[in-house]
Amino acid sequence: MDLDKDTALGKPREVFRLPTDLTACDNRLCASIHFTSSTWVTLSDGTGRLYVIGTGERGNSASEKWEMMFNEELGDPFIIIHSISLLKAEEHSIAILILRIEKEEQDMKGSGFYVSLEWVTISKKNKDNKKYEITKHDILRGKSVPHYAAIEPNGNGLMIVSYKSFKFVQVDQDLEENMDEDMSEKIRVEPLYYWQQTEDDLTVTVRLPENSVKDDVQVQFLPDHINIMLRNCQLLEGKLYSSVDHESSTWIIKENNSLEIFLIKKNEGLTWPELVVGDKQGELIRDSAQCAAIAERLMHLTSEELNPNPDKEKPPCNAQELEECDIFFEESSSLCRFDGSTLKTTHVVNLGSNQYLFSVIVDPKEMPCFCLRHDVDALLWQPHSSKQDDMWEHIATFNALGYVQASKRDKKFFACAPNYSYAALCECLRRVFIYRQPTPMSTVLYNRKEGRHVGQVAKQQVASLETNDPILGFQATNERLFVLTTKNLFLIKVNTEN
Repeated sequence: MDLDKDTALGKPREVFRLPTDLTACDNRLCASIHFTSSTWVTLSDGTGRLYVIGTGERGNSASEKWEMMFNEELGDPFIIIHSISLLKAEEHSIAILILRIEKEEQDMKGSGFYVSLEWVTISKKNKDNKKYEITKHDILRGKSVPHYAAIEPNGNGLMIVSYKSFKFVQVDQDLEENMDEDMSEKIRVEPLYYWQQTEDDLTVTVRLPENSVKDDVQVQFLPDHINIMLRNCQLLEGKLYSSVDHESSTWIIKENNSLEIFLIKKNEGLTWPELVVGDKQGELIRDSAQCAAIAERLMHLTSEELNPNPDKEKPPCNAQELEECDIFFEESSSLCRFDGSTLKTTHVVNLGSNQYLFSVIVDPKEMPCFCLRHDVDALLWQPHSSKQDDMWEHIATFNALGYVQASKRDKKFFACAPNYSYAALCECLRRVFIYRQPTPMSTVLYNRKEGRHVGQVAKQQVASLETNDPILGFQATNERLFVLTTKNLFLIKVNTEN
């Protein structure tokens, strides 16, 4: 099975052309397209206009030109993340997830921007009425672009993998009117405080409103309790994770309108997983030295062998230090499911150190799968909206792929074949790496180090494209890899048809 540049493609044929009179737009995005079903397509032109197109049964070379069934201006520029086609009680509808970055209405702390993920449904009420119109428009807000977001096939829910959490907001919600509401009801997309720790102490930083003075702030220290008040309103109060030397703890107001609190640990060397027990409003910041120390503590968990034998005299541990590229200490992402009718979160899974790698459609009737790193391997998970008890099914493993991909600093796109026969990633320019699943060996092969027979072997291959144009798109089928650059579409034949 060799890698071939594949030229066995029919001649391209134009099926749809965006209108030429696109409105001038300063912050225009790239156009984005999503193949909703075998007969429908959703398209964004990058200026804020949404198109829904009837394509007829695609794959038939004699199929007619695509027909525009809906187009409407939806405000600021956006990209399309996902879409599905639904038919319920004679009513056809298309649910679309769009994403845009928006500026905060007011000068709040943080980046000044938030991510808006919008669930838009367009429907045709009956067969006689040809006109499609927007029947539902719900908005989620968060502070990070989601790794993965998809609507369930039945339209009853939404699943999101993201670093920062998302919350549904009302379309006409005026944030200023709600500023005085209870803090738990407010949209909190930025941490209330940041904290760091060493072996001996903790530093807590709280952002204050402009022109705050010392008299506005009261901080009460007890051996295992802290209470922070701002202008007689409680900012933070609760039981500390462990005891502190409250008499030596201090606080100051810095010039940049921040309150800095220093706590001295009673139990030196104890690592605190949280500052205040049960409080989720803070964010822990780790420095590189702490990351290295944690990596050292985790060293015994890394294995040199794929299936280590724990009964051997020599324990299966990696005596070398973890490579720098292999240490993954991004604050953990979470997988959330939202109910489509109540807009409430029904499931939350903390992914911990299971780094998100990519998503792929294995079965068009199901949601896209997502691939996560689990130690050295990469595991593919299929979401099932219909199974409440078994909502995420492990369907494939790519051995050692989690470890191998970590060293690829310039990786841009990641994909795998729908039949799991190989995974592939590409860099920003030229190089494409292909990792095949282990296959049985036709010849006898021995591992000289261990003196055992090797029955199967996994191949890794590199394809180098004959261009210096940047890679813009990457798609894998069971037989071929499609690689799009600014000027060409490259086809790499990875597997033979059988």
